[in-house]
Amino acid sequence: MPYDQGGKCWSCGNELTALDYGREDTCRKCGRDTKTCKGCRFFDPGTHNECHESQADRVLDKERSNFCDYFKPSSGAGGQATSRDAMRSAAEALFKKK
Repeated sequence: MPYDQGGKCWSCGNELTALDYGREDTCRKCGRDTKTCKGCRFFDPGTHNECHESQADRVLDKERSNFCDYFKPSSGAGGQATSRDAMRSAAEALFKKK
């Protein structure tokens, strides 16, 4: 099922089209699955089930393709790395000795 718009690969940041998000599709650049929790705009490791969609079924492997009906491509490349780095920087700034 194609989606309204494309996004970026959650692993390498490669631009993806709406047709690149089939159940068995992979990124042409890095070969990682595209329809994954980590590639979805609802993915958030700080929330329950790591997903902002409260009705989504639990998925254990966030980096593997799945059957989630709520999947929406993420527009951010490597969103986890960026957000993890941002959280680390914020924590370091908070606890920094003056």
